[in-house]
Amino acid sequence: MIQRVMMPKWGLSMERGRITDWLVSEGDEVVTGDDLADIDTDKINGTLECPGDGVLRRVIAVAGEEVPVGGTLALIAAASVPEADVDAAAAEARAELEAGIVAEVAGPVTGVAEVDGRSLSYATLGSEGEVVVLVHGYGGDKNSWLFVQEPLSEGRIVHALDLPGHGESTKDVGDGSLDTLAASVIGFLDALGISRAHLVGHSLGGAVVTAAAARAPGRVASLTLVAPAGFGTQVNAGYLRGFAHATSRRELKPHLAALFASPDLVTRQLADDLMKYKRLDGVDKVLTTLLDTLLDGLDVAPLLSTVDVPVAVVWGREDAVLPAANASALQEVRYVGGAGHMVHLESPSSVVDAVASVTG
Repeated sequence: MIQRVMMPKWGLSMERGRITDWLVSEGDEVVTGDDLADIDTDKINGTLECPGDGVLRRVIAVAGEEVPVGGTLALIAAASVPEADVDAAAAEARAELEAGIVAEVAGPVTGVAEVDGRSLSYATLGSEGEVVVLVHGYGGDKNSWLFVQEPLSEGRIVHALDLPGHGESTKDVGDGSLDTLAASVIGFLDALGISRAHLVGHSLGGAVVTAAAARAPGRVASLTLVAPAGFGTQVNAGYLRGFAHATSRRELKPHLAALFASPDLVTRQLADDLMKYKRLDGVDKVLTTLLDTLLDGLDVAPLLSTVDVPVAVVWGREDAVLPAANASALQEVRYVGGAGHMVHLESPSSVVDAVASVTG
């Protein structure tokens, strides 16, 4: 059996990706989850993980090559598969790339839920299994989970939610309180008829899902907190204010460097996308209102102490927005070296593994 490794569809807008480097060579043994190649998308660089066990028998698309979503990048097969069979499959795959023939890759399906007079946008992958809801951080959106949602959707239904005021949701956060945001998550579950879900939250989203679990304990099966806000006292207020008040890409881009361990991940496209969001009607008020919530002594540790469900915590050791020292009072923390605040983009497998540890 010969398995094709295809260009994935990471996020709603991805159409193509460019291989920047192969991390394994032909003839190497690989197992499911191994890092195979670094891929540059229109958003950010990501690492493609191995979809199965075997030997990397052929590399079809070389480093530097741009390949459409669904195009074959490599072939994996057992060592016992004859070379002639692999050669024939490789020739076919290469011919398909050159002819522009690619397999259809189903991306997330988008939807809108009406909650408390607001329209909340979301994207869904997976069709069966337990339900996971991904909740982004301050100024983020559902696309920030692009490297996490796909692997999590194997055997699960995974919804990536735009909080009120963010992404394609209504640009209104009311009083911006943690209780209001938590109510929107529970309302989302109600709108989709979800009786119980595993909640995953990054940064502000981590505080929100913690508050949601405390508010409706019977609705939450587990929590995965990714560099969550509301724990510890160290907060990079300069970054938060700089992000909220920047009025141009030139002003914004220096602040974005605080998000990642490597400044190379702060691309022009990332800054442009964020500026497009910041220029939407109502966003200025949204960010200012939520800034007060984040900087006004936000403390969700007491709420977490009331939650009786499995909890996993992931934190980048080089987090310059909410330093990892804030996790000192938490248990079972997975510290990720070489990652900053956006650990779910810098080391998505760490987050996937953490979610799997509490969802089974």
